[in-house]
Amino acid sequence: MSKTVYVNNESEMFEFAKHFAKKLKPGITVYLYGDLGAGKTTFVRGILRAMGYQASVKSPTFTIVEPYQLDADGVMIYHFDLYRINDPEELDFIGIRDYVTAEHICLIEWPEKAQGYLPLADITCYIDVDGSKRIIRIDEKSK
Repeated sequence: MSKTVYVNNESEMFEFAKHFAKKLKPGITVYLYGDLGAGKTTFVRGILRAMGYQASVKSPTFTIVEPYQLDADGVMIYHFDLYRINDPEELDFIGIRDYVTAEHICLIEWPEKAQGYLPLADITCYIDVDGSKRIIRIDEKSK
């Protein structure tokens, strides 16, 4: 199933992220594609806000992964930014297999940097820039 959404600004991105967040449950892996500055981290920030996380949300460009605990039950969202990965095997050093499990939600920016090394995505988001607007295409894996 595929869906395309057009957003004009950050508040519309957050509103769309709020609706998108309803799809996310433990065990879901989401790939986020888009050029630098397309709004991938803004989209993740909107998802986290919609799921109740109110603290700072930053891009994990240098840390590779940022963990976010959502509730006392231990639901975790892991936000990855693989932009600085030179070799997919580097993911072994951060223990990628410990993050991508049935208990966690993983949001992965720049998945193409580890193509063939990551688990398949349940949902793939493509964010394209059109001037000041964003075009977001969501592809969901058939179940």
